[in-house]
Amino acid sequence: MSLTGAQKKGRKFLNPIPTDEAGLGTMIPILREYMNNKAENVPKTPLTIPQTDLSVYQTPPASGLRVTWVGHSSLLIEIDGIRILTDPVWSRRVSFSQSFGPKRFFEPPLALADLPPIDVVIVSHDHYDHLDKATIKFFAGKPIPFITPMGVCNYLEDWGILKNYTNEVDWGDSVLIGDCSITATPSRHFSGRGIINRNETLWASFVIKGPQHNIFFGADSGWFPGFAEIGEAFGPFDLTMLEIGAYGQHWPDIHMGPDNATNAHLALKGNLMMPLHWATFNLAPHAWYEPGERLVNFAEQKNIKLFMPEPGKPTEVNGPYNSLWWKRFMSK
Repeated sequence: MSLTGAQKKGRKFLNPIPTDEAGLGTMIPILREYMNNKAENVPKTPLTIPQTDLSVYQTPPASGLRVTWVGHSSLLIEIDGIRILTDPVWSRRVSFSQSFGPKRFFEPPLALADLPPIDVVIVSHDHYDHLDKATIKFFAGKPIPFITPMGVCNYLEDWGILKNYTNEVDWGDSVLIGDCSITATPSRHFSGRGIINRNETLWASFVIKGPQHNIFFGADSGWFPGFAEIGEAFGPFDLTMLEIGAYGQHWPDIHMGPDNATNAHLALKGNLMMPLHWATFNLAPHAWYEPGERLVNFAEQKNIKLFMPEPGKPTEVNGPYNSLWWKRFMSK
C-alpha cells in the first residue's frame, strides 16, 4: 500500500489491496439474502429527532472540537477555528430517483438553510449516499471550497459549484483550510453512480489536523492493513469517525461492520471512536439498530472509548460519551 497516490488500470482506479467489490456476480446471493431477511431493517417506531439548537453555533466550542452528526456520514465538524461539512446528504432518498430507493429514517435535524458559515465541504466519493445532487446544488455559486478525490469534482462543477473552489486530491495530497491541514488517505472501497462507470473516480478517507486536534474521517472502507500505516504516518488521533453500518456477508471487503471498525480504530491509534454510516438508511440486511448495539459490545471487549452523540445535537469532544439515543426507538 502507498500513502503517496492511487494506482490505475486503464481508466479505473484500484484498491490498495485486491478487493471483491460485490459486483454483478454476487447480485443473486445478495438479493436472496435480502428476501430471506427478517430483521427490523426499518424502524417500526418512527425516529423523532429534535431539531438542532442553532444558538449553540454562536459560541465556539470551548474545547476547540465539536461535532454535529446530521445522519449517515454527514457531519458538521467544528475544529480549531474552522467548520467542515462532510458528505452532505439532505435528500429523502439515496438513489438516482427521489421516487424510489432507500429512504431516510428521520429528517435532517438541521436544515441546509440554517447551517452556520461553512469553511470547507469534503466529499469522500461519488456514491448516492455520500454525494447528493440536490444537496450539492444548494451550494451552487457559493464561495465555499470543496475537497474531493480525483474525478468527483466533475460532478460538482456540472451542478454549479465554482470551479476555482474545487480541490481535487489524490491519496497523500493535502489542502490547507484556515489553520487545519486536510489530507486524503487511502480507503478500501469503490466508486460509480451506475453500472458502466465503476471505479472511474477515486474514493478516500481524510486526516484533519489542526493546531490542537487531530481527527480521522474514515468515510467508506473495508478493513485493510492501511489503517495501521495511516496510524503510523498521521496518528495518534483524538477522534476517529468510522463506518459501522451497511455490512453483509456478501460484501465483507468494502464495508467493515462494528468488529472491523473497532479494529481499524485501534490500528489508527485512536483515542475516541465515533460511529458513522448507520441508523439513517436501510442499505443492508441487518436491523437498523444492530450496528450500534454490536459496537457497544465490541468497544467494551476491546477497551475502546466511544463518542456517540444524538443526531442533530452539537456535542463537544471532551471525552467518552454515549447518548444511547437509539434505544428509545428499539422494539420491545
